[in-house]
Amino acid sequence: MSMKLNWKLKRVDVERILILCASAMVVALALHQGNQKAERYVEPPVYTSTVVQSVPQGETQASVVYYQDGEGYLVPVTRQLDKTDGIAKATLNLMVASPENDLAAARLGLKTTVPAGTTFDLDIRDGRARVDMSKESLSCMSAEEETLMVQSVVQTLCTFDSVEEVSFLFDGQQRSKLTYGTDVAQVFSGAQVNLESVETFSSAGAGSVQLYFPSSSGRMLVPVTRTVYSDADVNTAMLELAKGPRPDSGLTAPLPKGCGIRDVQLKNGVVTVDFSREFLDAAQGEQGTQTIRAIYFTAMQFPGVKKVQITVEGKPFTPPDNAAPTFLNQDQEIMTYYPGVIEID
Repeated sequence: MSMKLNWKLKRVDVERILILCASAMVVALALHQGNQKAERYVEPPVYTSTVVQSVPQGETQASVVYYQDGEGYLVPVTRQLDKTDGIAKATLNLMVASPENDLAAARLGLKTTVPAGTTFDLDIRDGRARVDMSKESLSCMSAEEETLMVQSVVQTLCTFDSVEEVSFLFDGQQRSKLTYGTDVAQVFSGAQVNLESVETFSSAGAGSVQLYFPSSSGRMLVPVTRTVYSDADVNTAMLELAKGPRPDSGLTAPLPKGCGIRDVQLKNGVVTVDFSREFLDAAQGEQGTQTIRAIYFTAMQFPGVKKVQITVEGKPFTPPDNAAPTFLNQDQEIMTYYPGVIEID
């Protein structure tokens, strides 16, 4: 009896082995046939990097959001948003005070500019944006807050190619002034941001240029509009940039003392700025990156300028790779490369 049982067990084992072998042969034949069919075309290997894998799924696009800093300046920050038909409205929504938006701004050392709960009804056509802000926008606590709110909305909307001018409604109504006297009856343009106070001079013949100065922390560039009484061109802008910000501005000079501008030329869309040898001292390290970008963005504001070159004592200057200007004040770059920024996982 014992011998019969052992024989049965062995027979079962053999049957299982035969079944497995048969299955393996079927799979092998199928693979062989598949390989023969695939000989006509072989897919090339696909290589992915950790950088590509770290990018979130879905299309994004760069959009500029205006926040305020501790000195009362409006600061543009480039953020990557999910691509949508309503990108302008989505960008404005990031400026409204909320736990999420406040945290995103605080990580950059900045603050939101629009009161909590505010919603936007936005209509853009023929180059003009009409924005209707809900009644919550009327809860600003001072004239300064009102001004920052209005200007931040104007500047943000005017970064879009489809917008040249902005007009306002509040809670569905047209107003001439807000609670603390801010004028909102006019049609606004994005030509001037962070306008420097002007001494009592005649405005006849006056123009303005936009300059970019590093913030007190050096983490980002702050646009400043300066009144000039000469041609408002790239030559004037470079000379004013070299003068630096006003002593009481809270901003820092992009160029060191004693650094002179020897020449500025614009030819075939290329601006060439020639500095004295002191420029080399300013072009080192993280602050040097901001120096180069301040020059670039200040020059690029003028129509027809497509490229900016720097020379020192007539010799070409090659900036570091990380100084190559891309977008202004990219949020991820500010948090990654500059010390002292709040990091929250």
